[in-house]
Amino acid sequence: MTARDRLRETKRLVVKVGTSTLTYPTGRVNLERMEHLARELADLSNRGLEVVLVTSAAIAVGLEKIGLREKPAEIPKKQAVAAIGQGMLMHLYEKIFSGYGKTIAQVLLTQENSRRHHQYIHSRNALLALLDMGVIPIINENDAVSVDEIKIGDNDTLSAMVATLVDADGLIILSDIDGLYSANPQTAPNAELMAEVREITPEIEKIAGGAGSKLGTGGMGTKIAAAKIAMNAGVTMVIAPGHRERVLHDLLAGENIGTIFPAKEAHLKVRKSWLAFGKGLSGDIKVDAGCAEAMLKRGASLLAAGITSLEGEFTAGSTVRVLDPEEREIARGIVHYDADTLKRLIGKKTAEFPELVTGNIRDEVIHRDNLVLMV
Repeated sequence: MTARDRLRETKRLVVKVGTSTLTYPTGRVNLERMEHLARELADLSNRGLEVVLVTSAAIAVGLEKIGLREKPAEIPKKQAVAAIGQGMLMHLYEKIFSGYGKTIAQVLLTQENSRRHHQYIHSRNALLALLDMGVIPIINENDAVSVDEIKIGDNDTLSAMVATLVDADGLIILSDIDGLYSANPQTAPNAELMAEVREITPEIEKIAGGAGSKLGTGGMGTKIAAAKIAMNAGVTMVIAPGHRERVLHDLLAGENIGTIFPAKEAHLKVRKSWLAFGKGLSGDIKVDAGCAEAMLKRGASLLAAGITSLEGEFTAGSTVRVLDPEEREIARGIVHYDADTLKRLIGKKTAEFPELVTGNIRDEVIHRDNLVLMV
């Protein structure tokens, strides 16, 4: 079965729409496009799909209300604009969706809702309850209170986290471009649209480099980061043109639109999803080839003997990435030692630990139960 065929069988769908898709170049809201989006989602809901909308544009709507053209640089002013715009944005959605007989619910999330396991579970249960009631959750980051320490940062990443949170089958990111191109189509006339990307390689990440619009926060780079999360969580993702009529219906009918990122075969269990994508990353641990093979092929825990270097100032209990000798991310997990202690243990056997570590000694740097493979 192809990725397009798998998308046709979607039962639970997350759709993300960006600021550039919901607004005109003037910065004002594109009401016609918002109405078309709501109608498609309502119709998919009538068909029997469970749908979740992750929406941007709160700041753009707030700027329009108070007569500004660009986002203020100061965080308190940016938060104030978001607070003004979020209420207005939800009022617009409420008015449009109610015309199609649909009940919506506002859900505002921050990174803190995913970093703590009990909050992750509560957020998941609340969203699943809304879907069970036939309600369409409309999700945004809580920009009015978010600061860098708890900020997710962009709604592409947020949408992938939400898709993981609710165990969605599909994630469709509606953008102002048709999908991922082999090069920047604005500067490379021969750039070609990539219909399918099976693996997020360093080359793909390099192609995706670049910022978003002056009103939004996400460029193609954030969409590729979202694809990495979605694919590893068992969610098929598509980047598609938000301006196209009936784009959601056509995608779910199997049409070759945009760029599709096929899901890995199995959904992660809830705790594994939280370990991989909920907790913030605090550092990197690089391992040798033998250690990488043992983890990937034999399900081994991470031992200090296989570590070659590390980066970051993490504490015990933090989540870190595990990189192979080519610096490919192969796993994520909760580390038992802080960075300073672990630097003393690099390349050491467990029998040597008592001479190097005081306090509680663990044989594993990351136990296999706290480890999620990413390839």
